[in-house]
Amino acid sequence: MNPTFALSYSTPFFGADPDRLMTVARHAEQCGFDALYVPEHVAMYPGAQLGSWSVPPTLPFPDPLDILTFVAAGTERILLGTGVLLLPYHHPVTLAKRLATIDVLSRGRMRLLTVGVGALPGEAAAVGVDYGTRGRRADEAIEVLRRLWVEDEDGATFHGEFFDLDNVFSYPKPLGQAGLPIHVGGSSPAAARRAGRHGDGWLPGGSLRDDDRKALWELVRTTAQEAGRDPDGITYARMGHLEMTAEYVERLAQEGVTRILVGAPDGEPEEQCEQLTAFAERFGLASGHH
Repeated sequence: MNPTFALSYSTPFFGADPDRLMTVARHAEQCGFDALYVPEHVAMYPGAQLGSWSVPPTLPFPDPLDILTFVAAGTERILLGTGVLLLPYHHPVTLAKRLATIDVLSRGRMRLLTVGVGALPGEAAAVGVDYGTRGRRADEAIEVLRRLWVEDEDGATFHGEFFDLDNVFSYPKPLGQAGLPIHVGGSSPAAARRAGRHGDGWLPGGSLRDDDRKALWELVRTTAQEAGRDPDGITYARMGHLEMTAEYVERLAQEGVTRILVGAPDGEPEEQCEQLTAFAERFGLASGHH
């Protein structure tokens, strides 16, 4: 099975320009990209480091769910994704409501929620979250979201370390019986285990070595098996790029990758669209759509 291609739209670099965003999103949909992903940071501060990158504190990170709601209103088919939403910095009860609302308004397209735990201690501090608890908090939040999304005549009940609910009802529900899929992003063994235990999919970061990534994907699958889950039910997404060769895509497909995210190109919107068209033609994307 050939992987599908998604567009990863870098809001910090393109800003919250509504015209550019809608132009690129609509064009990606027309070209046959199956999804649009946007990133999240809730708060920035001087000296924030992501790997070797010093993040300028004034970079604009518009809210990803508001961005996706806006995109949904101007498109018809493209799936909506986060890469990644920082789950520990959201309360799952309000988040469940927002995500279900987007899913209903987009007629069922909020399907690629991908969550991470964040890597900036100052960001956790800004929203009042103890940085050391963010993994446990994320695990609980996944469980709370799922309980709130399913139909239950008694509502959702959950008693954990961070969240405490008794017979709580949240409507509207997402379209589809099982609630929304929750994918897990991250390049650490903890993220791989979280994907195996709780996730509907896994999205590792782009900076891993191939053999490390392979070992982590194996960890996702073995963890799923140990948890009594079907490892084949977990999808595998990967970062790619617009210059990818057909051979590279073929190799990812053989590794089990089902969706490849490519970063939106630079330039003015017209140039961005031209490059997306060229990529889509190279891989015959539009042929699958009418």
